[in-house]
Amino acid sequence: MIATHGTMPSILLVEDDPISALFLSAALESLPARVQLSTDCAQALAAGGPFDVWLIDANLPDGSGTDLLQRLRATDASTYALAHTADATPAIRERLLQAGFTDVVVKPVSAQDLLNTVRSALGGTSGATLATPPDWDEAAALAALAGNREHAAMLRQLFLSELPAVRSACLEAFARADDTRLRAQLHRLQASCGFAGASALAAIAARWHAAPTDVSLRDAFAGASERLLVPMP
Repeated sequence: MIATHGTMPSILLVEDDPISALFLSAALESLPARVQLSTDCAQALAAGGPFDVWLIDANLPDGSGTDLLQRLRATDASTYALAHTADATPAIRERLLQAGFTDVVVKPVSAQDLLNTVRSALGGTSGATLATPPDWDEAAALAALAGNREHAAMLRQLFLSELPAVRSACLEAFARADDTRLRAQLHRLQASCGFAGASALAAIAARWHAAPTDVSLRDAFAGASERLLVPMP
């Protein structure tokens, strides 16, 4: 089943290592997405669904990721399947691709690389879309600052005071085809967006960081940042 516009995609994460599971879950939830964790083949087969993406460990306590994929495919032929593994050898990657996985994530993986891979998966499925984050996410800002509203307000004002210069720097770097400078600006901006609760701009900045020559993302960035600079009624 494919996520419809305005709804969060659903992801089945199959990972038995607790630390890896925590990291991968947190990264995936920031898409935003609903993540259901299974620690072995048995739990994954009982997870139900439907899911938009399966992210399956190549090696599990009660079987292999390729065997699990074949069993899942018996009842669902369309869900996008990604494998993740700590083995970076070309032979393993080829074996997983031949088994039916569309792509392979090699651990350790950065949160940004993981999100880019999953976004590509969701964007490549028929009609799949990510939920559009709000321009301002008050809950996210408060969560990042342990619920301190005074600090959240101060950081948002600081963020807004710096945003015009950052916006100009990003657009200028794009115009000059300076991908290195653009990515550096966007990397810093994403962290600031998190503390300020600028969720929509953070999501666009992450996508533009991955594809710095994309004109549509330049336009989306310009529009989202301009909206934040308009005083709220």
